[in-house]
Amino acid sequence: MRKKLVFLGMGGTIAGTAASAGDNVGYTAAQVGVQALLDSVPGLKAVLGGHTALSEQVCQIDSKDLVPADWQALLYRVTHYLAMDTVTGLVVTHGTDTLEETAYFLSRTVPAELLSRKSVVLTCAMRPASSLTPDGPGNMADAAAVALCPGAEGVLVVCAGKIHSAAHVQKVHPYRTDAFDSGEAGPVGLVEEGRVRLLNAWPAAPANAPAVASIALPASAWPRVELLFSHAGATGAVVRALLQQDAGDAPLRGIVVAGTGNGTIHQAMETALLAAQGQGIRVVRVSRCAYGQVVGGSPSDRSGAFAASGLSAVKARIALMLEIAEQP
Repeated sequence: MRKKLVFLGMGGTIAGTAASAGDNVGYTAAQVGVQALLDSVPGLKAVLGGHTALSEQVCQIDSKDLVPADWQALLYRVTHYLAMDTVTGLVVTHGTDTLEETAYFLSRTVPAELLSRKSVVLTCAMRPASSLTPDGPGNMADAAAVALCPGAEGVLVVCAGKIHSAAHVQKVHPYRTDAFDSGEAGPVGLVEEGRVRLLNAWPAAPANAPAVASIALPASAWPRVELLFSHAGATGAVVRALLQQDAGDAPLRGIVVAGTGNGTIHQAMETALLAAQGQGIRVVRVSRCAYGQVVGGSPSDRSGAFAASGLSAVKARIALMLEIAEQP
């Protein structure tokens, strides 16, 4: 039986269309199905080699509007296909806006034993499918080459010829086709004329990834974790507002605060966060800086009362959500 490479569609700019081929901004995302995207990839047969391409539309959405239920739907299909002996790897077409969040979510929730021998490669586009010069087809071809690369494993992101790990990738530009970066860690590798050149080791699956069954929660049961930024003139007003339970809102379970510099927090906001923590709200701090992470601070720094994370703010939020869901 021929081996398969599975393409899962999630929508996004890569599936977007605009009224004019010259319009790369005023488009509507998530309009083209994943099979149609697949059909538009030049030279795909050569990239696939002896593999058969299989496609499935998981959802069709602008990635800025993703909710946990969409992540769960993707997770179930990813684990379903990875468990099949006939599947060599997966490519997920996704919007760029929250791609780094979905990639990190999958890296933390797909069972490590599945990711230790296969890869899940998320790819995207900064120009819609209707563009005069769309970047989606090339990114899909590169993603397929990575997913089929011998030894490839873990959750990866491929865009503009670069391969990033889920742990380090961030969107760093709102318009350029080369919109992603891995910061100090650097990319895992490059795709050059369909060939993979590794610069770092393939990412290993986190040993503490939660079991899939433990996060099979209805959307309403996902722990609510909010994200705040500390800044000059910050107050505790937003923190206190979050603590007020509005009808229909899920109870607040955690707050991730992106602090200035080494994860420091304005004293007014810090006082409110300490009070929230005293009421059982989990508080995690990260640095809002583009590079580096929080380094152990002075005992005199009250912000040290909050757990520190080396992740970006959006990924720290996902990590805290999963931690609370695992240990409610």
